[in-house]
Amino acid sequence: MDHARLTRADLDALDAGDKLAPVRDKFSLPEGVIYLDGNSLGAMPVATAGRVADVVAREWGQGLIRSWNEAGWMDLPGRVGDKIAGLVGAAPGSVMVADSTSVNLFKLLSVALFLRPGRKAILSEAGNFPTDLYVAEGLRDLLDAGHRLEMAATADIVGAIGPDTAVVMLTHVNFHTGRMLDMGAITRAAHAQGALVLWDLAHSAGAMPVDLAGHDVDLAVGCGYKYLNGGPGAPAFLYVAPRLQADARYPITGWLGHAAPFAFEAGYRPASGIQRAMVGTPPVVSLAALEVGVDLALSIDLADVRAKSVLLTEMFARLIVERCAGHGLVVASPADAAVRGSQVCVAHPEAYAIMQALIARGVIGDFRAPDILRFGMTPLYLGFGDLWDAVTILADVMATGVWRDAAYQTRAKVT
Repeated sequence: MDHARLTRADLDALDAGDKLAPVRDKFSLPEGVIYLDGNSLGAMPVATAGRVADVVAREWGQGLIRSWNEAGWMDLPGRVGDKIAGLVGAAPGSVMVADSTSVNLFKLLSVALFLRPGRKAILSEAGNFPTDLYVAEGLRDLLDAGHRLEMAATADIVGAIGPDTAVVMLTHVNFHTGRMLDMGAITRAAHAQGALVLWDLAHSAGAMPVDLAGHDVDLAVGCGYKYLNGGPGAPAFLYVAPRLQADARYPITGWLGHAAPFAFEAGYRPASGIQRAMVGTPPVVSLAALEVGVDLALSIDLADVRAKSVLLTEMFARLIVERCAGHGLVVASPADAAVRGSQVCVAHPEAYAIMQALIARGVIGDFRAPDILRFGMTPLYLGFGDLWDAVTILADVMATGVWRDAAYQTRAKVT
């Protein structure tokens, strides 16, 4: 394919050669919808409904409390964690499914500060996901021990790591721009300064190969409801490098992180390994749903997923430039695929209203303040022809000015 203007035939040819095309049938997607929001909430795998129904009707309804043993409920956090480890380049016994991403971030930031007691700085990126920064601020204020949160521009992160940096807290793929950071280079730079690194994998786990062990990453968190397709509010996961697990001290010490939970001892005695990262009773129904999505991701080569993602994002950005010129839409994601995640972000002053007009016509993306239309490219269920159709609708929305309708101006609670 040359660099002449793209045609529908070009996109159809890419669909004809797409080795991941059959995977689309493994997802339940409504007719008439082009779903470009899998980076916010993944689509439901077809098998999920049956699995959840079985957990509810048979394991819970018939097995009752016996299912903690007979159905293996108690093993779910570690079992699914080991499966996720296979998606993020981690060793078995280094990933646990538990709590939410924010709670896990709080726990692991605390671990990092404990492991670097003489250092006071948490370093992050100025454009990091706000809740990650909120969590860091809250921990800083709670400790009230001279800790501080430092910010650096993306290009200045490595240079900002210094002798007082305890932990570098970064998101691998930026939620607002889709820019992907160099995990290996930043981790090496942090280690050279004696600092730890905590990576948020929310926008990369399941969307591309990740190599936590290969990059000698210290700590990581990630969510289950985006590219792992675990459902709304799916439990999150955390990673602790095996070399750090014996010395990790967690700020929340619950019964399932105890060495003998059912001994009901009066004092806390930490479990060994990653198990001590657990706190309370696992959410069984949600974990069962997440396991379906994780199993589906494991059945596919992530190198193929990444290759298709790169092509999807490239084609979509080209189509917007070629077919929506003159309407003030500016592609804000990196042009270089090596530093671009699986999303295309487009800036426009009226981004919110434009996105609402698109959603009304069956093209579902989302809006990120102040001016970003965000389109997630999920290779498992998105076709190249979908891109052509979506941009056709976007071009019409812009040409007709339908987004100016008052119905699209009122902000909903979730954007």
